[in-house]
Amino acid sequence: MKAQQRLFARYAQHLPPGTLRWIGLRPKHRAAMLSVANCLALKELGLEGDHRSSKTPGSGRQVTLISKEFIQQIAQHRQLSHLDPAMLRRNLVIEGININALRHQQFTIGEVLFEATALCHPCSRMEQALGKGGVAAMLGYGGLCCKILSSGTIKVGDSLKVIVAQPELF
Repeated sequence: MKAQQRLFARYAQHLPPGTLRWIGLRPKHRAAMLSVANCLALKELGLEGDHRSSKTPGSGRQVTLISKEFIQQIAQHRQLSHLDPAMLRRNLVIEGININALRHQQFTIGEVLFEATALCHPCSRMEQALGKGGVAAMLGYGGLCCKILSSGTIKVGDSLKVIVAQPELF
């Protein structure tokens, strides 16, 4: 276990469960997001119906997630009263948990096991979606990239629970 992974694991075990509030699929590159109530998460591939699932199997960017709280912060930076999650092009919106603490951790959403692999930085398209300064508004609030470690169905309302890592034996 890497040092950063151990550090995050120490604190992630104290996180309360989060709740999945929104699911979005991108049927094609640059296509409009489709909001769905549930979908099939495919191990090592991505979300069924999302164009990333046909990309590189095993990629650390199979699924992207962001928190409702981050979306609210981005909206505040842009002086918006509401921000549609589809504009940010992330797959999953989670509420009630500091998702940055999930980095390098495994967690479940419903019956599916995920692993957070990296921060999901905003791309230049956010300048188009949010206007000039959109990328700056998202810095530090872009969410996480994840891998799917087991297949299953996820649905809006499912709980997100951290899997507490066991320390390695020396």
